[in-house]
Amino acid sequence: MNLLVIRLLIADDDSLIRESLKIIIGMDKEFDILAAVENGKQAVEFCESHDVDVAILDVRMPIMNGVEAIREINKSTQTKCLILTTFDEDEYIKDAISYGAKGYILKNNTPDKIKDAIRVVYNGSSVMQDVVMEKVKSGFNKVKIDVTKFTERELDIMEAISEGLSNKEIAAKLFISEGTVKNYISTILDKTGLDHRTQIAIYYIKGKV
Repeated sequence: MNLLVIRLLIADDDSLIRESLKIIIGMDKEFDILAAVENGKQAVEFCESHDVDVAILDVRMPIMNGVEAIREINKSTQTKCLILTTFDEDEYIKDAISYGAKGYILKNNTPDKIKDAIRVVYNGSSVMQDVVMEKVKSGFNKVKIDVTKFTERELDIMEAISEGLSNKEIAAKLFISEGTVKNYISTILDKTGLDHRTQIAIYYIKGKV
């Protein structure tokens, strides 16, 4: 049986952290570190010219920071982006999510938790550290969800997404197929004008009564 290999890019301006991540993550045969770069511009250029599954980006980098890089990567590639940083400032979080980051975690996590986050993002779900999610909950203005806009099942799906459940877990919880879950998510995205499931989670949390 062939082992699934997740192709990664690491972007961090701190050479010690960059090389440490490359060594620690690269020890696992499940991951293939295609490149380790030192700024967002290099990250964008590499993702545009290579098939990268997940880009792991720091926030504060020279020339182009990680948040700006996410915006460009999402415009022109299929690469999923995971922010891995020491900073949890509100503005970075807001912009990273609005530009399409699939995950936002801090560097003080263990290597195993970082690897788990990579897997979650690769598999199409979102991951956000508790301290970051708390800032999301408290930092954005509250808006009330117009419940008449959604069916009861759509609201159930939104609630499950806000709890961090994967499509498979949502399907099991609601006794429906994963394909049906995906269809509901597509409908919710259409109704809200949002781009991805992380934004659905925040939309739901912001509007939850």
